[in-house]
Amino acid sequence: MLEIKGLAKHFGGVRAVDGIDFHVTKGESFGILGPNGAGKSTTMRMLGATLQRTSGELSILGRDPAHDG
Repeated sequence: MLEIKGLAKHFGGVRAVDGIDFHVTKGESFGILGPNGAGKSTTMRMLGATLQRTSGELSILGRDPAHDG
């Protein structure tokens, strides 16, 4: 359902998200936890296709939000 490989987002010299990997299969629930500034919101924005990623692969239901919206 959801496949993330090496997902990264850099803002200039700041690494907001630095190469995360995870996958979620059909029927699973997941949460993203961490302290302020850990990259949770940035990750969700990339998943929602409202923020372009710097690098990595992202697939939701077999589609890439950067290309398929």
